[in-house]
Amino acid sequence: MLRIRFLLLALPLALVAPAQAQSSRIELPDMGSSAGGILAPGEERRIREELSRELYRLGLVIEDPLLESYIEELGYRLVAASDTEAPDFRFLLLRLRTINAFAAPGGLIATHAGLVLAASREDELAAVLAHEVAHVTQRHILRRHENMQRASLPILLGMLGALAASAGRTDDAAQAVIVGGLSLLEQQAINYTRQNEYEADRIGIQILARAGFDPEAMAGMFQRLARASRGPEQAVPEYLRTHPVTTSRIAEARQRAQAQRETPPPVAATFPLHPALGGFPHPLPAAGTAPASDPLRFRLMQERLRVLSARVPDDAVAFYRSAARREMSADPATTYGHALALVEASRLDEAQPLIAALLANQAARLEFRLLDADLKQRRGDLAAARAAFRELLADHPAHPAIVFAYVDALLQRGDAESALEAQALLRGRLTPSEGPRLHRSFARAAELAGDEIRASEAHAEAAFASGHLEDALGILERLARRTDLDHYQRARIEARIADLTPLVLELRRRSLNPPERRAG
Repeated sequence: MLRIRFLLLALPLALVAPAQAQSSRIELPDMGSSAGGILAPGEERRIREELSRELYRLGLVIEDPLLESYIEELGYRLVAASDTEAPDFRFLLLRLRTINAFAAPGGLIATHAGLVLAASREDELAAVLAHEVAHVTQRHILRRHENMQRASLPILLGMLGALAASAGRTDDAAQAVIVGGLSLLEQQAINYTRQNEYEADRIGIQILARAGFDPEAMAGMFQRLARASRGPEQAVPEYLRTHPVTTSRIAEARQRAQAQRETPPPVAATFPLHPALGGFPHPLPAAGTAPASDPLRFRLMQERLRVLSARVPDDAVAFYRSAARREMSADPATTYGHALALVEASRLDEAQPLIAALLANQAARLEFRLLDADLKQRRGDLAAARAAFRELLADHPAHPAIVFAYVDALLQRGDAESALEAQALLRGRLTPSEGPRLHRSFARAAELAGDEIRASEAHAEAAFASGHLEDALGILERLARRTDLDHYQRARIEARIADLTPLVLELRRRSLNPPERRAG
């Protein structure tokens, strides 16, 4: 039976309307990790997967293959430069515009959209992730076991639910829900010791240097957040208060960065990427050198995240049409964000000239070509879109963003031949730990191909991955009652039922999820 007792100290919860802040003393978010208990082998991973499913269930995870690929590649580049012997991490982007990040048992590292948008360069974002990776590799989560016995996952998930329910509201009732929850969490949370935080800073800076990033970026990010906290009250977001970033912490981070420059640590040559990224060797640059990353790619991902984390696409369109953004119209990242916002808002004719201008300057750029192919697909030019996607796949084999975009295009055609091609593209990626998007796409492809059994199994996995375990179990139980299953199908389905049943029973016992209605 899965037993979970932990609370995220760097919980990604901040008030939606900072103008209503009651306190003039704003403390920065502790970008440190969570804490947990001494766990049996494999239990950390189960905790990680449960929390991931809850974040999906609450609609807080941005499901975009291009952004997912980016944050996974950046995260695993840092993991590759760490000393961990068990490189099993999961990196998620949350659509919250607050500035925060947190790590949880099992190597889950979640980053708010607001933190990515606050960074001035990729090195600063990498600094936050390196700090979180250090918390995981140094086992800070488990070392706080005794002090965390009073905290529990239901409190955390309840707060996440309150935040999700109140997102976008500015009324006093919504604020009261979150303020009350924050008060409860603040009372129960046990802050990291100064030793753990400084250790994560020290090792995080070493990871930065080994991965080829600027080791001074951590001090720079701390200083950026410190400056924000000294701004006018109405411009400063409310944070879950943990340890503030102090002047001494910034100074020590800068001193450590200088030490890394003077005596760079040894650098690993290559490291296999996470299986979701294809498993290809990932070369690391020499320590102390400039990052191998493309600076424009970071800016493009920032703008993509800005658009996809907006409340509605029209809000993003209005942002890019503001006076401040019009002055930056020649900036390719800003143009890309504006074009993407228009595409998401279905204003395709307005988006077309912007995309054409981007391609005129950088015709080979993956992000621009992918947006152009998406535009063709949405305009109904299916043949041109299919050709564009195939060209992209030929140039970037198995790239997740291209695969999913092409699969969407194939499924829109609605014929069995296209569905079989989509299944072939997705089949090698199917695992229970994948996000719901993959399983939903495979389910639709199986339906169009006439494979009802595989479609139902995929629908069950999609429900499971999105946190609806009751629905997933119900689908599988109905499927098991079919009389036309062969031996292998029945064995596979019954094995999955056996996997899910104790998880569902545990959820019922803890009453974390209200039971979904199950037909049959």
